[in-house]
Amino acid sequence: MESTESSYVSSPEAARKRSPPPPKSPTSENAEKPTYVRFLVSNAAAGSVIGKGGSTITEFQSKSGARIQLSRSHEFFPGTSDRIIMVSGAIDDILKAVELILAKLLDELNIKDNDDAEPRTKVRLIVSNSSCGSIIGKGGATIKSFIEGSQAGIKISPQDNNFYGLNDRLVTVTGTLDEQLRAIDLILSKLCEDSHYSQAMHAPFSYAATYNSMSYAPNGAGVKFPNHKEDHSNSITIGVSDEHIGLVLGRGGRNIMEISQVSGARIKISDRGDFMSGTTDRKVTITGSQRAIHQAESMILQKVANASERVMD
Repeated sequence: MESTESSYVSSPEAARKRSPPPPKSPTSENAEKPTYVRFLVSNAAAGSVIGKGGSTITEFQSKSGARIQLSRSHEFFPGTSDRIIMVSGAIDDILKAVELILAKLLDELNIKDNDDAEPRTKVRLIVSNSSCGSIIGKGGATIKSFIEGSQAGIKISPQDNNFYGLNDRLVTVTGTLDEQLRAIDLILSKLCEDSHYSQAMHAPFSYAATYNSMSYAPNGAGVKFPNHKEDHSNSITIGVSDEHIGLVLGRGGRNIMEISQVSGARIKISDRGDFMSGTTDRKVTITGSQRAIHQAESMILQKVANASERVMD
């Protein structure tokens, strides 16, 4: 719905009325510094990015020099049915990888739409709320200069308060492939100047695993790109009675997302009917540092205890 979009959104036509100075190109230091970009891709399109047995994603990584990670099947950005792609590396390598991915997605679309005109499509970037201000700029000056410089439409969604602890917003870039790439270059170069932006690189899908918390196997391609930090993770599995599992999840997954955000742990709940041996307790697997696991376990048990007390009253 258009009404949910930020008032900073504009189009190239609107941008031409005012002509702020073009944005500075990134310094060589920022261009070399490892950074990342995250964007959404439909579950159906994700398969073409991965390729048979992971062949396409491997080829794109090899050609670009960037690292490409993809959230697993059924691990979506909150409020959408789209998976998350994270591309990390030096800016130039990231842009090469993004171009390969978007061109691949465009090829899939062009099978159905063989118009002569170059199609204008949308790509939705994920940017933390705290970093959106630097893209908008004072009085919207920065985003207007990006629109003018790229000729792409750029929209920043308002913060979604329906999901507790969700600190990310969607930046929609509309245009031809070239226009989108120019806009992403400008946006990413600006984000690189923000020291807080790079910190989220180590937890690209933290909400993806918790908001969609049922336990699914990795997709058929069998490709998984885990976080570096997962190598040092511990994991425990606790039992929660089937009747109380809804309290742990919360409406729309809010409770489990809050627990994950606060504790820093990843939480997965087994499918219905998949119980701890000899019980009717569902399996709740908590992964992370010892401290994160302890905090998440305490918060889960507290929710269950509160429910039990209410029953006794």
